[in-house]
Amino acid sequence: MANLIIDGMKIEAAEGQNILQAAQRAGIYIPALCYHPDLPSFKDSTPSPQIYQGSVKLEATSAEAYQGCQLCLVEIEGEGLKTACTTPVKDGMVIQTSTPEIQERRREKLAAILLDHPHECLLCPQREGCDLKRCSMNVPEEERCCAKFNVCELRKVTEYIGGKLKLSRYKPGNLAIVEDEPLFIRNYNLCIGCTRCVRICKEVLGVGALGYLLDSGKVLTGMLAPSAEDSYCRLCGACVEVCPTGALLDKDIKWAERETALVPCRNACPAGIDVPRYVNLIAKGKFAEAVATIREKVPFPAVLGRVCFHPCEDVCRRGAVNEPISIKELKRFAAEHDTIPQGNGHVKSIPPTGKKVAIIGSGPAGLTAAYYLSELGHQITIFEALPELGGMLRVGIPQYRLPREILDKEIQRIINQVGIDAKINSRVDSLDEILAEGHQAVFVAIGAHKGTKLGIEGEDSPGIIDGVALMRDVNLGREVRLGEKVAVIGGGNVAIDSARTALRLGAKEVTMLYRRSRTEMPASPEEIEEAINEGIKIDYLMTPSKISRRNGILDMECRRMALGEKEADGRKRSTVIEGSEFLAEFDTVIVAIGQVPEIPKGFDLPAGPGGKLPIDPKTLETSRRGVFFGGDVVSGPASVIEAIAMGKKAAESIDRYLGGSGAIEQPAVETKRVDMCLGREEGFAKRPRVNTPTLAADERKYNFGEVVISYGEETATHEAGRCLRCDLRLDITPPALPPERWLEFNAANIETVPKSEGVFQLFDEDKNIIYIGGNMNLYEGLKEQLDSGAEARYFIYEEERMYTQRESELLQEFAQTHGGMPPLNMGPDLDDLF
Repeated sequence: MANLIIDGMKIEAAEGQNILQAAQRAGIYIPALCYHPDLPSFKDSTPSPQIYQGSVKLEATSAEAYQGCQLCLVEIEGEGLKTACTTPVKDGMVIQTSTPEIQERRREKLAAILLDHPHECLLCPQREGCDLKRCSMNVPEEERCCAKFNVCELRKVTEYIGGKLKLSRYKPGNLAIVEDEPLFIRNYNLCIGCTRCVRICKEVLGVGALGYLLDSGKVLTGMLAPSAEDSYCRLCGACVEVCPTGALLDKDIKWAERETALVPCRNACPAGIDVPRYVNLIAKGKFAEAVATIREKVPFPAVLGRVCFHPCEDVCRRGAVNEPISIKELKRFAAEHDTIPQGNGHVKSIPPTGKKVAIIGSGPAGLTAAYYLSELGHQITIFEALPELGGMLRVGIPQYRLPREILDKEIQRIINQVGIDAKINSRVDSLDEILAEGHQAVFVAIGAHKGTKLGIEGEDSPGIIDGVALMRDVNLGREVRLGEKVAVIGGGNVAIDSARTALRLGAKEVTMLYRRSRTEMPASPEEIEEAINEGIKIDYLMTPSKISRRNGILDMECRRMALGEKEADGRKRSTVIEGSEFLAEFDTVIVAIGQVPEIPKGFDLPAGPGGKLPIDPKTLETSRRGVFFGGDVVSGPASVIEAIAMGKKAAESIDRYLGGSGAIEQPAVETKRVDMCLGREEGFAKRPRVNTPTLAADERKYNFGEVVISYGEETATHEAGRCLRCDLRLDITPPALPPERWLEFNAANIETVPKSEGVFQLFDEDKNIIYIGGNMNLYEGLKEQLDSGAEARYFIYEEERMYTQRESELLQEFAQTHGGMPPLNMGPDLDDLF
């Protein structure tokens, strides 16, 4: 260790550190734009012979290497001025980070950096709150700063260094602005040549898509080929993350949303599964770790790998390049390659709490809540009215999508691993009875098992059944006869499942009727496509209006529909075309237009519109204390992953209700710093999505064998390797930024001000300057303003022996910009300053 003194503070620094690193670890700020804590020094980076800025090829005019921004100058006793980022620490060093000479040299270096960068906004005294669109000084738009202005590192460093910069007006370089590449915008007019992007791409990521060169002494950066694709860019966005200016910007991400928008797949998952983490583990062949990562958030990886509606894929940023990652199928692959034996691994380690919880219903919400609450030490009993566990997983999803052996294995793993008591054929009609048995809390997750009626004449005729009842009977092994000609009313997943099931039950002709177009169908697009491949006919823009039975045949009167304006859900309103009626004959009509819950009257709880129960959306607790509802019984028919998310929320709330913390998740995989190396890969951007194979339509449509065939290892790792690794950006250490420039204008902050010469500025609520004053005693001058009741909200100050000259400079700058004095400076004592 080396002992040194920085600005009077004694600190210890590890051997091998430079002064900048030692200062930052001690909380001492030194400005720097080329330095970044995750990057090698600029000294280790060599220039390229040529680069491209858009289609413009540039060649080096000198072999000289970049010399750094040199803003990090410090004064070392006995050695003079040195750059902190290149000077190793030595025992006994005495260092000053801010002297008049250092400040002046930094201003010179900063002026050189800003010379070729738009800087009018950076130096404007009224820059706070400016929208960069309306400018009172009529600065041309190409000379203004960019959308990153309010969070710009260059701006913050410029403000920190402060003082009068010797700068001429910016002259636009008219360099390339590349906007036709996916995901990112590169504006070379805003590049300051710090080479951070080059170093993270080449030295950290191992990609090397970017380079830099010197042209007449100026540092220029660019791609190594005319396009990102030809440069073998991995499109991870790490270069955007380390850029201190707006030279590199995301196309689709606002700064305020970046924490969620940078990794949209994880944010879109209702259960919060760490998608990029497990996808990356699959790419590396670490399949057991991948499925353990999934199990941290959900207890059903194999189920979800088959039936999840994968909202993560809809927002996958790879989709903006060509096609999204096949996230759902990778989840399925990971679950099928779980090497941890059933009942082992992530087991309950918390001692019993002695608290009893009843779970009514064993669907995805109920089983999830039971799993997590049992892991927390609570005694769980599941009450299931059906003869088998699983709820809608068991009776609502056909076996060709979710094989029974897969469902059985996952349910048994949950029951056995955490020791849950499950009672089948146990319908609960009274909450009073359950609570009287000693249960301190009840979670009702009974689903929505009742089909919605059409509301037309004749719908109660024999031969008309609802899709939910059909799926339940088939999945429980009951005999179902439909005849040869079947109609299915509806356009959701239950309607698609009913139609495809009808084929497998022997129907020769299955027709679906949907009142809107295919675009508006709520069913999964891939399920629609598979239904069509199996020969199911879908009549769009059609609805039944009346049904009658004649000689064992159902006559269904249908009407054609037209689409109008969009409704609240985004789908277009459908209206009947008058005079378009026609008759169609069917043996069976299956109605699958929606589902509602059936809450037993003995629960004695008021139901809301549509049979839904009013609950606290944050806790899922009902008006009856200790009774919680969740899943489809609350939301209406939803997805499995949404039901799981509700089950987790219920578990958190119930644990808190029982006196716990509500922290239900336990890490199953040790969290390690992400390996940042991606490597260079030719043709990465063009790699197509690997779609999963399916059984041929003629081979599958007459039986309930699983349709989709799993990935093999080679295919899975290849598909996982297409991931852009957007999550890398969240693992990049933020650069050290200057301390907050503005101090709140109060007595406590003024007490910290030195009693030395200098200039201070007062600001209003919007951080507009309202007073500029020089004083031989900064503390006394500010205290006088406070005592006089000055209507200021913030202040800043700078120590300056020539304070009257500095005060005059600042006032003249303000007057030139605004045509007058700050409001509190208006008075008779200004003439001496000019």
